[in-house]
Amino acid sequence: MKLTHILIMMAITFGAGALIGPVVISLMRKLKASQTERDDGPRSHLKKQGTPTIGGLIFLIPIAAAALTYAFVNDAHGLILPAVCMLAFGVTGFLDDFLKIIKRNKDGLKPWQKMGGLFVIAVCAALWLYFKGGSDMTVLYFDMFNWHATLDIKWGFIPYAVFVMLATTNAVNLTDGLDGLCGGSSAIVFAMFSCVAFSDPELIPDSSMQLFGFICAAGLLAFLLYNYHPARIFMGDTGSLALGGGLAVLTLLTRRPFMLLIGGALFVIEALSDIIQVSVFKL
Repeated sequence: MKLTHILIMMAITFGAGALIGPVVISLMRKLKASQTERDDGPRSHLKKQGTPTIGGLIFLIPIAAAALTYAFVNDAHGLILPAVCMLAFGVTGFLDDFLKIIKRNKDGLKPWQKMGGLFVIAVCAALWLYFKGGSDMTVLYFDMFNWHATLDIKWGFIPYAVFVMLATTNAVNLTDGLDGLCGGSSAIVFAMFSCVAFSDPELIPDSSMQLFGFICAAGLLAFLLYNYHPARIFMGDTGSLALGGGLAVLTLLTRRPFMLLIGGALFVIEALSDIIQVSVFKL
């Protein structure tokens, strides 16, 4: 894929996000779609109470529109699955955010409802990849330094893919706790995927991967214009679940699990930290 095409699509995505940002912020204020902070969290977070949420729309709409438009105009069908998955996970997060607004508390979807929705989306995506992704989709590549290995997990790809999507969406969701943290770190990881795909086409031959990560990074940079400290809007689960879904699908399409584990180490650490803290709190 030509670098000029990538730069043009990045500019369009960033520009669209920057333009709709004030519109989304104004709309959420009118709808009184504001953040509800936990009363058992840090006292410093209480001042965030009332800040508009569901800001994930600022980057999710431009990213999905840019990816799907480019896919259908240029027959780049590899962009369709990650874009659709981001939208699907984002819709689940939107329902959770919407219920929080209606109830005026921190509880949206019930845990089983939220995980159930994520699970259904993950299973559908896993089945599509297994049956439509090509005969080598089940082969995982492990490349680190001078060590190279492959592993064909065959039908085990389906539970593996479901696990990757559920784990990534929840890990990214847990990272969304400070102004600019989730958006900034996700932008770096998305850009990493595309940089690897662009610099070594033989490693990741699907040229769609060169574009998707870059336009996601561009959309997130537009969102960060309104999310840097002090944030004017938060992404909510609408954004964090969509980002997790996008990163998970990129990991599955590139078939290199170490890329996410290393590039997204922050998400892994956040998830482990949360597990430890909750366990100690329960005990």
